[in-house]
Amino acid sequence: MTRKHDVVIIGGGHNALVAAAYLAGAGRSVLLLERQHHLGGASISAQVFPGVDARLSRYSYLVSLLPERIRRDLKLDVELARRRYSSYTPLPGTDRGLLVDTGDAEATAASFASIGAASDWDAWRAFGDDTARVAAAVWPTVTDPLLTRSEARRAVGDDRVWDELVEAPIGQTIAGRFADDLVRGVVLTDALIGTFAPTVDETLAANRCFLYHVIGGGTGHWDVPVGGMGAVSGSIARAARAAGAELLTDAEVVSVAPDGEVVYRHGDDEHRVAADVVLSGVAPYVLDRLLGTEGTRPEGAQVKVNLLLARLPRLRDTSADPAAAFAGTFHVHEGFAAIDRSYAEATAGRIPDPLPLESYCHSLTDPSILSPELQASGAQTLTVFALQAPDRLLDGRDPDAARAELQDAVLRSLDSVLAEPVESVLLRDAEGRPCIETATTRDLEQSLGMAGGNIFHGPLAWPWAEDDEQLSTPAERWGVATAHERILVCGSGSRRGGAVSGLGGYHAAMAVLES
Repeated sequence: MTRKHDVVIIGGGHNALVAAAYLAGAGRSVLLLERQHHLGGASISAQVFPGVDARLSRYSYLVSLLPERIRRDLKLDVELARRRYSSYTPLPGTDRGLLVDTGDAEATAASFASIGAASDWDAWRAFGDDTARVAAAVWPTVTDPLLTRSEARRAVGDDRVWDELVEAPIGQTIAGRFADDLVRGVVLTDALIGTFAPTVDETLAANRCFLYHVIGGGTGHWDVPVGGMGAVSGSIARAARAAGAELLTDAEVVSVAPDGEVVYRHGDDEHRVAADVVLSGVAPYVLDRLLGTEGTRPEGAQVKVNLLLARLPRLRDTSADPAAAFAGTFHVHEGFAAIDRSYAEATAGRIPDPLPLESYCHSLTDPSILSPELQASGAQTLTVFALQAPDRLLDGRDPDAARAELQDAVLRSLDSVLAEPVESVLLRDAEGRPCIETATTRDLEQSLGMAGGNIFHGPLAWPWAEDDEQLSTPAERWGVATAHERILVCGSGSRRGGAVSGLGGYHAAMAVLES
């Protein structure tokens, strides 16, 4: 017998949960199907290391793009903590580094001068003013139907800024605004998280990535979710259940039909369910396969490494307090020229050496993710995110061997700016193994269903429609349309999806309610 629901949602990530909460709250019958044993997708916390009481944000780790409107509408119990230090970037081969302290402009100016980049301090502030202008114009529109490109340009109200951030390659703009190679690289990294691109990217994929990184909350600040990322998805799941949504885990969808029929396996049984509307929280490439068609497989470009440390490692730069350096984004080998060299090496099929990366110590901002005993001992978490590591590097290779090689590359790169090897301060789990976990693009694909390990589910799109784009249906106006009228996208693959924002789910829900 085929069950019937108003809405069936494929996938149980945070976006899908947002859609479920809104639609169930509006009186729709909602069934959400998640193939894993838990909800939350990439937005989860987990005790990664056996016998060690630390709950790490295993995949995603910071929040910037979650609108206050969603938090308010769903009454989410989510606390975000602001990081005082924006970033620290060691100057490779020296005992100096650039520390950006958002609470002390004078100290930050002195840090620019210490690496020979005094002239870039004024440029840094001016560029920040420009990105803030764009954020103030674009951010309020993300909870509305799509603007057109012309409308977005008018909203920004500054043709010079628009042209530099939207029309010209962002790397070209950065090279024109800043003189110092290290400073240029620090600015550029926001254009490369999860995006494989050279410093000057004529396709403008880097521009789109950069834009999403600087508009969040209208400020561009990236905050730490108190309690870990699982606190975010857990709060949304509670809201969905309270609204009356049925959330079914261990339910693997095996096919979807354009008429709204969904077939899934739960336990040893196969089930069929019919829906007026199907919302897809999985990557568009995965949805194509469920529909029996073949799309273009996207490519991710990163390696994620989680570590648990007995204490923070010492830096080569003795003037920098590790507690300040690791409290923000710790950039390693991300100078402008180094990023381009890494892109060339990866394009040629080699793991870049050194591998550009950045790390975050969440426990400095939110110690609650550690047990009282670990807190008292001085233990800290460390999340490392390596760039310019495209999925193609794993083609034809043994997954375990490739993972080990990429992990070694990450550790070598990090050690090059430390006064001691990071492995020397690793804690060990209950079985005596070092507390380190590495996830490649293939690991993300296998564990989370992220095609190609792409953390955005595919290429990012501008957060507006082109002037000649068809916007005649609610799904088109909200950026969640597919080729099938009764199937909408509700995940990171939606028009303004990507990162932990809930926007894909919100937009899909609004399109359904408007229909």
